[in-house]
Amino acid sequence: MTHAIETLVAMPIVDASGWSLAAPSVEELGEELVHLAARGGRDLPSDVDDALLRFAVAAPRAGALLIRNAPIGALPDTPAAPEVAIAKDLATELTLLTVARRLGQPVGYVPEHGGRIVQNIVPTQTDADRQTSTSSRSNLMFHTETAFHPHRPRYLLLLCLRGDPAAHTTLASVHDIMDHLPAEMVEKMFEPRFRTAVDASFLDGRPNELGAARPLVTGTRDEPTFVFDADLTVGIDTEAEDVLTAVRAAIEEVETSVVLEPGDLLVVDNNVAVHGRSPFAARFDGTDRWLQRSFVVADLAPSAADRAGRVITTEFGVR
Repeated sequence: MTHAIETLVAMPIVDASGWSLAAPSVEELGEELVHLAARGGRDLPSDVDDALLRFAVAAPRAGALLIRNAPIGALPDTPAAPEVAIAKDLATELTLLTVARRLGQPVGYVPEHGGRIVQNIVPTQTDADRQTSTSSRSNLMFHTETAFHPHRPRYLLLLCLRGDPAAHTTLASVHDIMDHLPAEMVEKMFEPRFRTAVDASFLDGRPNELGAARPLVTGTRDEPTFVFDADLTVGIDTEAEDVLTAVRAAIEEVETSVVLEPGDLLVVDNNVAVHGRSPFAARFDGTDRWLQRSFVVADLAPSAADRAGRVITTEFGVR
């Protein structure tokens, strides 16, 4: 099987061949499965476990890790929408959550598929042209996952159950972006001159709002945290808007991509890499691209006041 991948920086790739998971002993996606996944980490191939531990300590410059040949088993047809019930066991969910628990704690967000800690990402006809994960005809713009959120995930996990050769998952590393820009422009990225609006799906019809002014990059040049959404981030003045224009242009120059195929599990450090997706032609016939997604935080404690179990409940646009 040929994997299409383009890269400017070395994205670590690790082979999970030989990783086998026993059939899940629980029937519902919930805390029991998370506990089972935590125990399943003991059975990870040593190369995969080592790669995840290194990734958690210090993300590579690319801000992403690709695990190939993760177990997915037999699959039914691609569901017509994320919420559609499917005749399937929880084997792929267990695979995804096993990796999630090696990195931290899986969480859900109420507006994202009702807060499910593993979500089915499939194209839908109603969202085909929108800036959302269930789109297909649109070019999904580069973004930090939930850039506007005070409890945004540290890691984004994407497990491919069924691929599409035209769908490129795109990535851009903040290291490459800063290396591509003049020093004075990079310095401005560290200044609190940028605001990010809330994604409409988190507003439930309430008025949108721009967050407080903050930097695009915090931390240090060697250990940066990059928070950016090409669709939702704006500058507070003309000079800041010029920085955003330069950042968008730099992303176009340094972006990398990978075509995910069945058994590929992509781990993205949400502090280091922004991501997107190219358009593809959905058929809506049960053979479309099908990913499963999980969000991972390093620690549950910071979101305790805004969380029910593993579901983060923060509300936006409330006066």
